[in-house]
Amino acid sequence: MVVGGGVAGLAAALTAASRARVLVVSKGSTDDGCTAAAQGGIAAAVGPDDSPELHFEDTMAAGRGLCDERAVRLMVEEAPDRVAQLADWGVAFDRNGDRVDLHREAAHSRARVLHAGGDATGAAIESALLQRLHESAATVLEGQVVTGLVLDGAGCVGVELCDPASGERARVTAGAVILATGGASALWRHTTNPAGATGDGIALAYEAGADVADVEFIQFHPTVLALAGAPAFLISEAVRGEGGLVVDADGRRFLLDADPRGELAPRDIVARSIWEEMARSGSASVFLDCRGVGERLAERFPTIVATCRSHGIDPVEQPIPIAPAAHYTIGGVVTDLDGATTVPGLYACGEVARTGVHGANRLASNSLLEGVVFGRRAAEAAVAGLSGRPAGGVAELPAVSVETRLADLAAEQELRELMWSACGISRTGPALTAAGEAIAQMGEEGGEGRTWLAQQRGRLARTAARLIVGAALYREESRGAHHRGDFPSSIDRWRVSHVMRDKRGVEVVHDPAAHH
Repeated sequence: MVVGGGVAGLAAALTAASRARVLVVSKGSTDDGCTAAAQGGIAAAVGPDDSPELHFEDTMAAGRGLCDERAVRLMVEEAPDRVAQLADWGVAFDRNGDRVDLHREAAHSRARVLHAGGDATGAAIESALLQRLHESAATVLEGQVVTGLVLDGAGCVGVELCDPASGERARVTAGAVILATGGASALWRHTTNPAGATGDGIALAYEAGADVADVEFIQFHPTVLALAGAPAFLISEAVRGEGGLVVDADGRRFLLDADPRGELAPRDIVARSIWEEMARSGSASVFLDCRGVGERLAERFPTIVATCRSHGIDPVEQPIPIAPAAHYTIGGVVTDLDGATTVPGLYACGEVARTGVHGANRLASNSLLEGVVFGRRAAEAAVAGLSGRPAGGVAELPAVSVETRLADLAAEQELRELMWSACGISRTGPALTAAGEAIAQMGEEGGEGRTWLAQQRGRLARTAARLIVGAALYREESRGAHHRGDFPSSIDRWRVSHVMRDKRGVEVVHDPAAHH
């Protein structure tokens, strides 16, 4: 069973489909997650001046000392083969004559990012993989909320599902469960993620006893459309790679004050610099000036240009108002190199997983790559481990009421506001402590006035939020995507990852120095 329909889940399902019965379960439709909205590309060392070693060095540098070298090396060495496999599966990567069209993004030393459909890479990959999945023998079950993992002496043997439309529930068992549920960035008020990205997979795995690590590292995308009445639409990092400039209201490139690389500095530096400039000026946004790119902007980024124009901004002629928003969950469920968690029978891949490739700060366009590399590896390991595992089956559970109530919406909004104010781009110990207490109080107040399904969703969201806040409070330093205003420096003794275990406290799970 694969839970999730993004790039990692689809790669896992397609890998397993020829050798096992596969069920893909999706919270919404399989094409409404983060993959389909990914404007950026997929990184791979396929250019004549590039190599996996250079890709490795760039990824390690971006990770601020917390990357797992073994995982990074595996990912960059497999990258060319996985890109070739995507092409075989029907992904039409953009070409420049007889060669694939490669672009450079922030913190990459080479042009190694492949795109499909310009700024619609995620949608192109999702579409091609979904078509291939529907042509396979796999079964797809959409619109199902996983409310719990089923455990027995063999570890994880299935999931409990609820249909949010009908209230019907079921316990579905399987020889192996692969979580590919995405991240948790919809827990914040300002986010690029769909509403369902509330960390369910992290919470489900944690409640089942799986190790979780590095969830304090939440990547805020620095350039998101900030216009009243417009959605939080992401303006791809690649726009800056093509020459877009971040400026204040007076047209000054203030990013150069923080880093000589300016617009091509790592995302954490760019996002924090924008955040600080907005706080200094009292403005709701800064600006992305693409006028120097000219008409090439519309050719290269048709979706971005069309969206901006639909909201009254022509980026070819005028700067785009932008602000940061929660975007990518770097940590998650701890896995080995084959996607196995610490719970037998349970695997994880994609954004829900903590593979170790991102460290403290994800390198641009490594996320789609991580999904296809580790989705495939998780599926291969899961299939290889099926012998002797419980057989699949379905058992009905009592149905529940699922009507939407105002109390449900109010509780969700309260949590998002709390995460934005206390656990945003810059954090402090007192604010995080207060947030942890407030989240605990939300749980103690119970679900009065809320439906059963809303209570389960709230439980999972609070668990994910509590883990993130707790990890951010525990790490008393600033590193990568985690910034503490009261501990603004990186400290060598914190150059380790910490695992969080249900009722078992916090321990060191990964020490990069041990692999040097």
